[in-house]
Order: sequence, then C-alpha cells, then structure tokens
Amino acid sequence: MRRITETMTDRAAEFIWLTGTALDQRRMEHLLGAGDRVAILTALAAHRTADGGYGYALEPDVKGPMPQPLAAMAALEVLDETDTLAQDTAGPVCDWLLRHTAPDGGVPDLLPSISDYPRPPWVEAPPQDRGGLLTTARSAGLLLKHGIEHPWVTGATAFCRDRIGELEATHPYEVFSVVRFLNHAPDRAWAEAEAKRIGALVRDGGLVLLDPANPEGIPTPPGYAEEEYTHPCEFASSPESLAAQWFSEEELAVSLDRLAGEQREDGGWPIYYRRWNPAIEQQARPGFTLSALRTLRAWDQAA
Repeated sequence: MRRITETMTDRAAEFIWLTGTALDQRRMEHLLGAGDRVAILTALAAHRTADGGYGYALEPDVKGPMPQPLAAMAALEVLDETDTLAQDTAGPVCDWLLRHTAPDGGVPDLLPSISDYPRPPWVEAPPQDRGGLLTTARSAGLLLKHGIEHPWVTGATAFCRDRIGELEATHPYEVFSVVRFLNHAPDRAWAEAEAKRIGALVRDGGLVLLDPANPEGIPTPPGYAEEEYTHPCEFASSPESLAAQWFSEEELAVSLDRLAGEQREDGGWPIYYRRWNPAIEQQARPGFTLSALRTLRAWDQAA
C-alpha cells in the first residue's frame, strides 16, 4: 500500500517553498531528485563557525553563533540525507567533535556556551567530563554508515558500545540515536542482540504509542510535551532499520497511516515537542515535513 501521493508531495514542496530556509529548500530539491551537491554544501556552510563546528540555528532549538555538538550532529544528518556525507565533508566535523570529546570517548550533547544565547528554559549544558549518548551515537552511526575513517569515529564507537550495553532506562530521543548507531555498528551480532534488548525497553517501558486512538496510560518522559507520543515508524524510519523488528506489520501500518494523515492543510507536518518561543513552530516544521516525507517514501518503496 502506497501512502505518499504526488499531490501530497506537491503540497509539502509548496509548504517548504513558503516557509523553509535556503537549506530547507535545497533539501527539498534533493528529495525531488533535483539537488545540487555544491549548492547544498554552500547552504549548509552558512551555519559553519570559524572553528569548523556548526551553529546559527541549524538545529532550531540551538540558537546563536557558538557551535554545539547537537548542531554538528544536525549537519551530519543533512549530509547523509542529501548524499553529500563523504570523507572530505565529514573530516572537518570529526575534527571539531574530537576537540570537544570527553575522556570517555563521547561528546557532551551541549557545551556551556549554550547558556549565552536564547534557549529553551529547561536546557542546560550537561557535565563536560562525560559524553552524551544522544549526540555521540547518532553522529557515529551516520559516519559508520558512510565508511568515514577518523580517530573520533574509533573512540566514539567504543564509547557507544559501552554505554548502550549499560542502558537500563532511556527515552525516545536517545533511542532514535541508539538505533542509528546499531543499524551501522561493525559488530552485527552484537548490534542485533542489543537492538532486541533496547526494543524490549521501548515496549515494556511505555515509550511507544501503538494505538494512536488510545493514548491513555502512556506516560510522556520527563521534559517532553504533555501529548508528545512516539510512534513505531518514528523508531523504524525505514524497513531496513533494526527497530522495524520491534513491531508487527499491523503496528507499523497503523503508525504509517497516522503519519500520512498528519499532513496539514498548508502542506506541512506538525511538531509536538515543547514550544518555548512562538518562532519555533515555523522554524522546525520544514524539517519535520522533510522527515515525514522520507519515512513514508522509504516504506512505500518497500511495499
């Protein structure tokens, strides 16, 4: 069953042309098959900082000119989705991550400079003597996917393996990153075993809403919006993801149907996380729209 129609894609594109940044529009062009590598990298370069990091609201909740690990992760995601993640583009990002890596091999999710600029009031920099799994696992997973060789990848891979093995409790955003890493970890037997264990944490811990019509009884994790539920296809954004094994065909179909039905009249998809500034919704929705299109397309292509 195909869920994305040409009309839906056209409406989403119109939304991106209306509301998106230059980078959002370049990403949309790539999704439509008309992307230009140089133009994408030029648009992304507007978010580069002098030391090789990324800032300037590349990640909508991370404002200001100071680079942050979360923004570096966002840059790697853009490079990945636009087929521009290669040794030449990844190397400078890895160099920057290496300079901000904690002794355990991971990078903190945020640096103390986050407090110098507008930010969600609940956001503070974590301790700097340890890495964060959310940023490190997703960044390392993307780099492993493309075969990037760099000392940071080696250390981050070891960090992720240790930290994932210790996980006894987690939350959806962290799981998204863990899945990215497990999908591309070199030790496939270990990755598949850990994916099975993490999937049990997700299901048994009430981190996934299997029936969108009945959200009662599903708690939202600390820091999440009151109605910010996570659905199967958000964990398994493609059939190739190890997270797809956590759910039945029916559970995945229900979540994909819901995602397809979430397109708004203006052509974009909504956000559900906590809004701390009126501008965040407009700034974040283009990215959520592109993500929804990619997920639905990935599952449609496998149908």
